[in-house]
Amino acid sequence: MTALDTFSLAGKVALVTGGSRGLGRAMAQALGEAGASVAVTARTLESARSAAAELVELGIRSYGVQLEVSDVDDVERAVADVTDSFGEIDVLLNNAGIGIAGTAFEAPDEAWHEVMSVNVDGVWFCSRAVARRMAERGGGTIVNIGSMSAQIVNQPRWQVSYLTSKAAVHHLTEGLAAEWAPYGIRVNAVAPGYFLTEMSPVDQPYFKPYVVDPSPMKRYGLPHELGPVAVFLASDASSFMTGSIVKVDGGFTLF
Repeated sequence: MTALDTFSLAGKVALVTGGSRGLGRAMAQALGEAGASVAVTARTLESARSAAAELVELGIRSYGVQLEVSDVDDVERAVADVTDSFGEIDVLLNNAGIGIAGTAFEAPDEAWHEVMSVNVDGVWFCSRAVARRMAERGGGTIVNIGSMSAQIVNQPRWQVSYLTSKAAVHHLTEGLAAEWAPYGIRVNAVAPGYFLTEMSPVDQPYFKPYVVDPSPMKRYGLPHELGPVAVFLASDASSFMTGSIVKVDGGFTLF
């Protein structure tokens, strides 16, 4: 096997939560281009099936599943659905997440609970449901999407709930990596910086002093630049990595 061969996901089944748009959609496509069959989830079945259809048009075997990651019963249902209808899950990419802006004094408690339930509980519920099956089969890989916001405070958007949730995702990654290594399950995380998506319009002039100017590379990232990193962590190319947090931020956190 050559070095390039280790990046192949041929014959693998991947589940990507929040895979219908933005970074999740880009990473789902990258996993498929590396050879994986890819199940994508969204909060609505229509969105999930639409994204799956787009992947099928690209020659990627795909399956769309409705999922609310903060609902443990819905997680168990969706994982069983994918397993029974599409195949045993070899790769889990926990991408589903939200951010709600608001100052600490003004943000309602409901916003705090919603962000934590999706960003932290969702990663926990999905990881546990899939890992139980992985452990029975001898292993697998889990890739969590954290954020550089786990170690910085973003400006000008105050969002302490989001910052806290992503810091929790990073340490959850490390804890699960240590506990599940004996089962052959590797757990790593990606910490993206500023990427241009529909939900993050960082190309607007308003954001330039906060996003572009402070970055050593003087630009924001594009979704397709994150996909290969997900492939690396999902594949045997990273076979001796677990509990790692891989920053992909254009050097933003260096200063």
